[in-house]
Amino acid sequence: MTAVAKPKLEALAARLAAAARPTGGKWITRAREAAQARLAGMGLPARRDEYWRYTDPAGLNAVEPAAAPLFAGVFEANPFEAVERIRLVFVDGVFDPAQSDRPELAGLEISRLAEVAKSDIHWARDYYGVLEARGQVPVARPFAALNTALATDGVLIRVTGKARVAVSIEHVQSSETSDAMLHHVVRLEPGAEVTLLENGTPAARFNGVLEVDVADGARFHHIRTQGRSHERQLVTHIFARLGAESHFKSFTMTANGKLTRNEAVLELLGDDATAHVAGAVVGDGNGFLHDDTVFVTHAAERCESRQVYKKVLKNGATGVFQGKILVKPGAQKTDGYQISQSMLLDGDSNFLAKPELEIYADDVKCSHGSTSGAIDETALYYLRSRGIPKADAEGFLVLAFLAEAIGEIEDEALAEAIRNRVEAWLVRHRKAA
Repeated sequence: MTAVAKPKLEALAARLAAAARPTGGKWITRAREAAQARLAGMGLPARRDEYWRYTDPAGLNAVEPAAAPLFAGVFEANPFEAVERIRLVFVDGVFDPAQSDRPELAGLEISRLAEVAKSDIHWARDYYGVLEARGQVPVARPFAALNTALATDGVLIRVTGKARVAVSIEHVQSSETSDAMLHHVVRLEPGAEVTLLENGTPAARFNGVLEVDVADGARFHHIRTQGRSHERQLVTHIFARLGAESHFKSFTMTANGKLTRNEAVLELLGDDATAHVAGAVVGDGNGFLHDDTVFVTHAAERCESRQVYKKVLKNGATGVFQGKILVKPGAQKTDGYQISQSMLLDGDSNFLAKPELEIYADDVKCSHGSTSGAIDETALYYLRSRGIPKADAEGFLVLAFLAEAIGEIEDEALAEAIRNRVEAWLVRHRKAA
């Protein structure tokens, strides 16, 4: 067993010493203790770690978060306002029942982690921290284990049929120095279906975990937006386990932020399962860094996976993509697709990519590609020659570039909401230029 570097253990010890130790019933206490034991064998990440060499974790490791000023008097509309949904509102990582809808309106079993953690038994005991633990191999994900060990709030959703409306988790940051962790668990029973929406800025620094167990024939849709706060630091993790003929889709749209790292770890364990993850990113400024790190494991036959990530960067912004497709022995007829691309709107921005394929089956179709380039000058000239102002023409080309990622959203109303969000960002940053 490789020894853990001393600075990584010291960083972990400092974080744990400063954290309040949560208490609870037997099931969650066991899960938290197991997570802390995993942490002891990892420490917190460092730049020398293979999957952190492009992204400096110092701000996430720090005992106290850096301040993220609030947008006083500036309101950004919820892109899902027109969608029929129930609202579950978290302020600085704490559930706010006064701003939230009654969970039973969705026709689902929805509980709050802070409440059920007090009990000695709950259905979530078979899932909380379980998928996260599976996702620690072969790549360590210390912040996810830290979340499992310390998170005290989140929602636990059990879906037994088709949800009547979407579930919308809405975040509000009210403190410049808020430091939040949320841990959500979603269990879809066979044949069930639900759409989970996320929007807003959770905190100045945020660590989120979403564990999704998708049983045979179930369908899970996830659409989230991350934006507004320029100084926030955020790390999120999605761990998903898919049964036979199940369907998983997750899309993230990100704007702004000092540091955003979104990790997705997906396991296709049942035959004929489908898993799609996608992201559209718009970043402005040399303080902007956005990192998508994805690991998809095919462990069954005739499964399909897609990774589609597009980033538009300007004024020194940096984008990172690390994606892997692992095809295990016996996972024949696998169809794996991975694309990561960036559009650099100036010569100061950067895109760093590390696509990977690891295949141990002989009857598969897998591909990956990664490109980075400037805006298409021929297309720009064509649009301008027809009387379209330069700023508008560039906006059209940005939207066209992001179209493949946004197209991964099945619901056209939700896809249109995301396009409107991108257009609003373009307008704001055009005025600032």
